[in-house]
Amino acid sequence: MALVACSGGADSLALLVAARFEGNRAGWGCGAVVVDHQLQAGSAAVAQRAAALVRDLGADPVEVVAVAVVRRGGPEAAARHSRYQALRAAAQRTGAVAVLLGHTLDDQAEGVLLALARGSGTRSLAGMTERDGLWRRPFLGLSRSETERICRVSALTWWDDPHNADPAYARSRVRARLLPALEAELGPGITAALARTAALARDDADLLDELARGLAATAATPDGGWDVRALLAAPAALRSRVLRGAALSAGCPPTDLTAGHLGAIASLLEDWHGQAALDLPGSVRAWRSATTLHLEAAGVTG
Repeated sequence: MALVACSGGADSLALLVAARFEGNRAGWGCGAVVVDHQLQAGSAAVAQRAAALVRDLGADPVEVVAVAVVRRGGPEAAARHSRYQALRAAAQRTGAVAVLLGHTLDDQAEGVLLALARGSGTRSLAGMTERDGLWRRPFLGLSRSETERICRVSALTWWDDPHNADPAYARSRVRARLLPALEAELGPGITAALARTAALARDDADLLDELARGLAATAATPDGGWDVRALLAAPAALRSRVLRGAALSAGCPPTDLTAGHLGAIASLLEDWHGQAALDLPGSVRAWRSATTLHLEAAGVTG
């Protein structure tokens, strides 16, 4: 069985219609989960209407899950984290083998532009994948206008989330202002071109990650540290990936670990003159002996 994450918007309703059609042909069940983020007045009623609609479309089981969004790392990131936790828990309760997400070509393009604006690396520019463990995104090749067309053909009225038009949110500004401006100035096809950029970046990132795993295996020391000479001998693109992985493994929250933190850790390799340990997010510290770099939870003695 698969679960469709359904908000009542055009993308997720179109996805549910398609999933029900394919499920009936292939003989697998299709349920739905409606997540109420409780971020706006009347959200519970909106969630219940969406649940009633997907039940009418034949989804079974259908769950409505209210989540508390802890505003850490920005409201959009916090809502996404809470939503994914709720969807994963629902999959475990129902025994679903996959959760279908209604992300489209437009979502992919918006994500690439946001990653460019943040100065993010190749992995962030790679965007979303169609298959990622429990998650499936079968509509990444469809535009938002196409999902709306599916709803019209199916005589479905969808809900437009007011947050999607709220200029307080960066993604909303990209959607309403930046992408249309790029299309107007550079011509049509920008959305598809950005999605192609993500696919090309993903291939590069996958290769670099594989090479970085090899470097990590070579540079790891028996005491849990990292051999300085092995790291310095490696290309910067691989070294930075190993340092990021080491920081995350030591307990740095991924949403708080910045390029500035990684640059400071790299300085312990490239410009070491006996300086004190670095304090990193998540109560992690980085320090160096003569030949070994250490990243560990604060309070641990090396």
